[in-house]
Amino acid sequence: MPKIHVLPRHVTELIAAGEVVERPSSVVKELMENSIDAGASAVTLEIRHGGITYIRITDNGCGIAREDAPTAFISHATSKISVEADLNGIGTLGFRGEALASIAAVSRVELLTRTQEEPVGTRLCIEGGEQTLLDDAGCPKGTTLIVRDLFYNTPARMKFLKKDVSEANAVAGVVDRVALSHPEVSVRFIRDGKETLLTPGDGKLLSAIYAVYGKDFAVGLLPVDYELNGVRISGFVAKPLAARPNRTMQLFFLNGRLVKSRTAMAALEEAYRNAIMAGKFPACVLHLHVPNETVDVNVHPAKIEVRFANEKRIFDAVYYATKNTLQQNDPRPRVDLNRLNASVEAAQPFPPAPEQITLPKRRDGFWSRETAASYIGKNRPPQKLESPAPGYARGREPDTVAAALQKQKAAGAPEEAPTPVSRAVKTESAAKAAEAFSGQAAASPQMEIAREMAAAEEKVALEQPEFSGEEKAKETAPMPPSQKEIPAFRVLGEAFRTYIVVESGKDLLLIDKHAAHERMLYEELKREAGQADLQLLLSPVAVTLAKEEYAAVLQNLELLRQAGFEAEDFGAGTVLVRACPMTLAQEDVAALFQELAGYLLANRRELIPEKLDWLYHNVACRAAIKAGDETSPYELERFVENLLSHDEIRYCPHGRPVMVVMPQGELEKQFGRIQ
Repeated sequence: MPKIHVLPRHVTELIAAGEVVERPSSVVKELMENSIDAGASAVTLEIRHGGITYIRITDNGCGIAREDAPTAFISHATSKISVEADLNGIGTLGFRGEALASIAAVSRVELLTRTQEEPVGTRLCIEGGEQTLLDDAGCPKGTTLIVRDLFYNTPARMKFLKKDVSEANAVAGVVDRVALSHPEVSVRFIRDGKETLLTPGDGKLLSAIYAVYGKDFAVGLLPVDYELNGVRISGFVAKPLAARPNRTMQLFFLNGRLVKSRTAMAALEEAYRNAIMAGKFPACVLHLHVPNETVDVNVHPAKIEVRFANEKRIFDAVYYATKNTLQQNDPRPRVDLNRLNASVEAAQPFPPAPEQITLPKRRDGFWSRETAASYIGKNRPPQKLESPAPGYARGREPDTVAAALQKQKAAGAPEEAPTPVSRAVKTESAAKAAEAFSGQAAASPQMEIAREMAAAEEKVALEQPEFSGEEKAKETAPMPPSQKEIPAFRVLGEAFRTYIVVESGKDLLLIDKHAAHERMLYEELKREAGQADLQLLLSPVAVTLAKEEYAAVLQNLELLRQAGFEAEDFGAGTVLVRACPMTLAQEDVAALFQELAGYLLANRRELIPEKLDWLYHNVACRAAIKAGDETSPYELERFVENLLSHDEIRYCPHGRPVMVVMPQGELEKQFGRIQ
């Protein structure tokens, strides 16, 4: 057995530093907490290269006296506690006296500080735990601490650091949480020469939330102010409709300190039970105020985990505070029909369309041009022009699209079978439609416009490169046709607006339209990976994310593009989504993108182009027709035809069957017709 010996002082300092200083964000957390404990009302943080080469923090706190400056960097030297009894009621963020000593042991540190009583300041330099300079310096009241070359003397720790961007994002997350923990302190964050955060420091938590997470997150919050059994809860919880796909936006602060509490987390989610969808999590920024003697923060060097004297009191306070807030401040939405009708009548220059007409909800691949045209023609009243255009016959009203179609049919033109809407209107079909209408309504202004648009599109089409037949088939067909012959079938109808009832041969088919459509869209996205058609959003959607999710998204923009999203950095934890899959409704973009961001964060090490199935699953699920959506008989027939042409589609991406087959014999057995 090797001989037991005492480790050198320098080695013990490096070991102790490893418990406190894990990465640049650990340094930032300790230094910002020291500034707040010093009574600062304004704190400025600057980092370069993720904080690995340079960290500077400046505050206007009380400062450090010259005789105390060297002592502050000795292990377990602190001004916050003096005797054993002080550990029973710790009211400061720091108390161990380990942070400065640990930081100085693995970096080059420069301290500039001055108290209110001192005429000049103090400059202290320490390198690898050894003091190299102590001198006078001109500086304002407060403290500036500069940390250079972190882990320069511990290469083993240096190699475990991540890229500069990842480390900088981790620092940004710490700064955000410090700003939310003390809204009375103005926090300024400079990242590689660019200011990315500035909080007002007005003492209002909502102002800090607005500065950190933006308007979109702030407007979806409900205020909380509640006290129970000596525990006071203040802050904000998110409305149920603003639930998140993960727990990254659940922030709990205990007496001004960020903590991770399973008790508070469980109480929050229990209060939201049955108010949010399964798989969603509530967001919150809650401050818990308890007597210092009822909580033990001396559990871990990072002081993130705490131990409560009475866990049930904490659970009850968080639960009832959240529950009462949801019941009082988030009532059921009400609609003022009188006010709504008055505003509609004032806005319409002509009587409203007949109320009995209902347009079917549009889902990709479920409308035809003829169906849309017939609805428009039948339901919109003809509009008379105040001043007829030149060449327009007086007394004759413009032809609607439906009327033009009827005239074309009466003239003996062959009637074509309706076709489903394709993802892009072809210039050839547009030109033919304009040509067909021109003879019937030569004087119609609408037809003149149609001819001009068709001519312009034809000109554009001539300039486009020729596509192969394979590419054309891909563009027009949602899924490639199967070689299998489609069996004869007859759509009998729909049950509960969810299940399509089909008779095919001697079988009765029950089709889950959502599951089947979801699988078809999934196969389409998977087949067109990286080549799927996108729809540009008229108004780009700004999605606010937690800093870790934000970083994960920016590192995986190419993978998101393969899933059908065009996104770009909008700064300050916000991503701007400019395009999404053609099949996705715009109102689903933000929620789905948040889910994708959470998945990218949790699986960034495993996520490669070959493992994009989860992304395709979620896009397809959101874009697919939903149970309860109204579907026309024609749409049902085309849908069943498409499904039966692909015999390989048996299950949805989640594993649920898309079709149940009931043979005629089994049905007759149920009615006693056969034995």
